[in-house]
Amino acid sequence: MRFAIKTSPQNTTWPDMLAVWQAADDIELFESGWTFDHFYPIFSDPNGPCLEGWTTLTALAQATRRLRVGVLVTGNVYRHPAVLANMAATLDVISGGRLELGLGAGWNEMECAAYGIELPPLAERFDRFDEACQVILGLLTNEHTDFAGRHYQLTAARCEPKPVQRPHPPLCIGGGGERRTLRAVARYAQHWNFPGGGVEVFEQKRKVLQAHCDDIGRDIAEITTSTHLRLPPNGDPAPVVDDAAALAEAGLDLGIVNLPPPHDPRVLEPLAEALRSLA
Repeated sequence: MRFAIKTSPQNTTWPDMLAVWQAADDIELFESGWTFDHFYPIFSDPNGPCLEGWTTLTALAQATRRLRVGVLVTGNVYRHPAVLANMAATLDVISGGRLELGLGAGWNEMECAAYGIELPPLAERFDRFDEACQVILGLLTNEHTDFAGRHYQLTAARCEPKPVQRPHPPLCIGGGGERRTLRAVARYAQHWNFPGGGVEVFEQKRKVLQAHCDDIGRDIAEITTSTHLRLPPNGDPAPVVDDAAALAEAGLDLGIVNLPPPHDPRVLEPLAEALRSLA
């Protein structure tokens, strides 16, 4: 099993996040680092502070040399997909080809209501998401992209410079919806982030993903599977190890350890030492 860290940029400070990422960059066990894409805290009082995910990720990419970097996951409703494609290409260039491109349909009603951002009904949200995946992948790979969708239209659209990674940075889709989300994973993604629910739920969802892959003739082995592992506030790695061991037995590829605030780099070495037996 492989491992990564996640520092949700809520109820924290920039110096604390930076210290954690730079320390993790020196620990080979951790292959990637992740933020989230929200404007309000989602795991606590929403009135608290929350740094913007993509801006923060760009700065963290510049401050590290090895870690792959990603937003887990970007809400499609917040940005036009052509804008996001340009952001992704630029960050992949800045990071020297270390971007993991996380995408999701979006869900946060509180943020959308506060900012006046349209949050369509669920079916339309996923229609938009399917189109957005095609728009983004087209712009990241083609010299010119034409797209005539119901929700997005592109005419001889360009995205230059292209990302360092070819044909494009790995696409990570997060979610567990069996009819729309997992079908999109099978069609477009190189990485599926399972939102959680335990080993039995993971195994059930993976069978659904397998069926979607079979329908289009894709090998499910091409798709990395990951989930969050939550480090307790006291920093005890034992629950993380237990969860990781069970999920590794079920076939999970990547455990992304969510580090609670206040972010402290001193938790990383004990965590890494405890997880090395599973790597």
